[in-house]
Amino acid sequence: MGLETGTLLAAFVVGLLGGVHCVGMCGGIVGALTLSTEAKQVSQRFGLAPFLLAYNGARILSYTAAGAIAGGLGWLAISWTDVQWAQSILQVLAGLFMVALGLYLAGWWQGLVRIEKAGGLLWRRIEPLGRRLLPVKTLPQAFVLGLLWGWLPCGLVYSVVIWSLTAGGAIQGAALMLAFGLGTLPNLLLMGIFAARLAQFARRPVVRAAAGLAVMAYGLFMLLAALDIWPYQAL
Repeated sequence: MGLETGTLLAAFVVGLLGGVHCVGMCGGIVGALTLSTEAKQVSQRFGLAPFLLAYNGARILSYTAAGAIAGGLGWLAISWTDVQWAQSILQVLAGLFMVALGLYLAGWWQGLVRIEKAGGLLWRRIEPLGRRLLPVKTLPQAFVLGLLWGWLPCGLVYSVVIWSLTAGGAIQGAALMLAFGLGTLPNLLLMGIFAARLAQFARRPVVRAAAGLAVMAYGLFMLLAALDIWPYQAL
């Protein structure tokens, strides 16, 4: 069963709103990757655009793989237990993570930092591989770096991975994370070009609060739907 268009759109919007976090979390990485690029012939002809696209395309591919894994695990959990009970538990968990993510984006609660620190155990093993690829001289190098970048510990990404547990299967989970990844793309592409201005805008409390409240609202909607308090199913 495929995901509803509304669910994919919601995942895209979460990625777009999460840009306020991406600027702080990945701004340094984007700067380091672009400054380390030594492929002058390509840069002079097309600018940094091919490298930014390679980095980000590969990053989104890693997100999609993570979504496929999570969606498959969620499907197994539902298959091996009572379907309705397991699905409700996963939906409640996803809703709680969306609310936590909203608080995190708004800067009102930093609990997801602990999850990022836990993910740092995996990142410590991956990061040395990326360092070997610097400085970037070719597009394939940029692509491989992007694949590694996709596994950077991030509360925003982890929250949507938890959401993809409820997607209904590996393909659906992959689609959910793909939509989310595409939502993060505008911010991270612009970051490579207008990093300073974008960072200044994203640091404004009103911008962070608006993004956080929007994500929290969707998380509460997911919770109400999972608990049968809301008359309609979550998008």
